[in-house]
Amino acid sequence: MKKYQHIFFDLDHTLWDYDSNVRETLSELFSHYRLGDLGGIPFEAFFEAFLFTNYELWDQFNQGKVDQAEMQQSRFIKVFTRAKLPAESLPGTFERDFVTQTSSKSKVMDHSFEILDYLNDDYALHIITNGFNESQYSKLKCSGLAPYFDLIVTSESSGFRKPDKRIFAHALQKLGTKPSNCLMIGDNPDSDILGAKNAAIDQVYYNPRGVTHQVEPTFTIRHLSELRAIL
Repeated sequence: MKKYQHIFFDLDHTLWDYDSNVRETLSELFSHYRLGDLGGIPFEAFFEAFLFTNYELWDQFNQGKVDQAEMQQSRFIKVFTRAKLPAESLPGTFERDFVTQTSSKSKVMDHSFEILDYLNDDYALHIITNGFNESQYSKLKCSGLAPYFDLIVTSESSGFRKPDKRIFAHALQKLGTKPSNCLMIGDNPDSDILGAKNAAIDQVYYNPRGVTHQVEPTFTIRHLSELRAIL
């Protein structure tokens, strides 16, 4: 008899290839808005400024220090400033264009469909994400991931953000199940792994880059295909 009944997946960086999809969108917007003409910077410098700023803002969001509106209003002002582009030249539609175009991208992490096909017959699959409803549902639909999942819990729909154990409790309540029946798979050692651990749910830390961390997950994998040895 299998130990788990419900498998929770994080979305960004775990199944949906955030970095590749964001890079493609930003490259398109960089060309469309001719940002290279503003300060003579290459695209790579702009992309690096985005990655640093975005990581910083998402970390603050996960800690409850900024909300969705604050993050989206300030994100590209901060990116332009870090990239040494004049902030007053930021197009008013840039954030909206970024969210819309990025969430329509379809690249997924290696082995995503392979492992979802493998798990689909034996487990109920679900998403728990700190992302926002509109963009996350669009990502799931446009990438072809949506049909695999029964329950999709976002920070926006639940009112809580990982690592707050209440977002996991919300999912458990919706499913009418208990923590011992569930397994959480994610790439973030704080929000995904510590969050699930605080909710008494076993965890798989998906760590493709071999990042050093302090958490002690139930399992660690470098490739999604390694889930076959666990499940």
